[in-house]
Amino acid sequence: MNAGPPSARAGDPAGFAPPPYPYDRLSRMRAEAVERFGDAVGPGGSGGVVDCSIGTPCDPPPVPVLDAMAHSGTERGYPTSPGSPAYRAAAAGWLQRRFGVSVDPGRELAACVGTKEFVASVAQYLHLRNPARDTVLYPAVSYPTYAMGATLGGCRSVPVRELAQGGPDLGSIDRSDLDRALLLWMNSPSNPTGLLTDLEAVARWGRQHGIPVFSDECYAEFTWVGPPATVLASGVDGVVAVHSLSKRSNLAGVRAGFYAGDPDLVGYLLDVRRHAGLMVPGPVQAGAVVAFDDDDHVIDQRRRYEDRLEYLRDALGIVGLPTPMPAGGFYLWVPVPAGMAGGGWELAEALALEAGLLVSPGDLYGPDGAGFVRVAVVQPMERLQLMTDRLSRGALVERLDRQGSR
Repeated sequence: MNAGPPSARAGDPAGFAPPPYPYDRLSRMRAEAVERFGDAVGPGGSGGVVDCSIGTPCDPPPVPVLDAMAHSGTERGYPTSPGSPAYRAAAAGWLQRRFGVSVDPGRELAACVGTKEFVASVAQYLHLRNPARDTVLYPAVSYPTYAMGATLGGCRSVPVRELAQGGPDLGSIDRSDLDRALLLWMNSPSNPTGLLTDLEAVARWGRQHGIPVFSDECYAEFTWVGPPATVLASGVDGVVAVHSLSKRSNLAGVRAGFYAGDPDLVGYLLDVRRHAGLMVPGPVQAGAVVAFDDDDHVIDQRRRYEDRLEYLRDALGIVGLPTPMPAGGFYLWVPVPAGMAGGGWELAEALALEAGLLVSPGDLYGPDGAGFVRVAVVQPMERLQLMTDRLSRGALVERLDRQGSR
């Protein structure tokens, strides 16, 4: 449990001191890999480090989206904080097509500037509304911003351990934490594990306990086992779904998303966010309408990610790192071999120095992830093939053999 903000640095006044940004902790490893493999990507994708540490899309966004942003004519005026009527209608239309759920775009849906800022700010805004509740529940292995959002809002963050099949072990939550719970965060498909959650069961639990459930569903388009799911499928009471174009449409750089669900929660958050000046830029809103209305480019992107997952899963298995395919998302959650006492950091270093493959140690997503590394299959196939060519030279295999890992 994180009971409060990190300690202040020596010499600073007592209070909050931001911890190191999680991915900045990879800087030394990155530098050593660059020293060995270079930092230049040559013709045909040869040379340099293959960076699979962060889920940054590398594939092109749809050209019509870029055209819409370039010619929107909305640059001069202030955009609306809730999103334009067209933006909200397009997002609601996508929810209807993809999940079969209907929301009122005027009362139950609003825009956000990407979704990270939303995740990071929700606890603060809800705590202002209900100071008696000060605890954010979130998955024990998860995106770090759920816990950081609690800290930034002056709240407690309490991790909830994950069931083996996916989803939270809700029965493990202490009664005192339930009584103080401000909200519960869910993430399905999970980043980083790829596991799926029974969102209907979690929504039912939230309603029974009077705890709002916020469901981060930004990887829903990349669900490989069964159809994509949303917490809104059982109704909007007490729940909010959060979606983004960053992954779905390779538009991480434009920062466009939305939240939808309970009209009381959506309406309150919208009112607060207006005062904070949180607005998706007008040209981005115009492009987002085109992106939400088009499903064909997402089908193409699904195929790319599934091919890469299968390819890299097989390549890692050959060198002694058997890895399951995820049920969703575009990450491989790779178990650390038993002989590696240094856990995810030791395996990440071995992959960086022996194959030029940069990955994320699992404890960046919580202490329970220490026995894993996360590999984001965001690089194009020719870059992944370069990395597997290096693996095939045997240096990593020899290293695993020396440590008794194989």
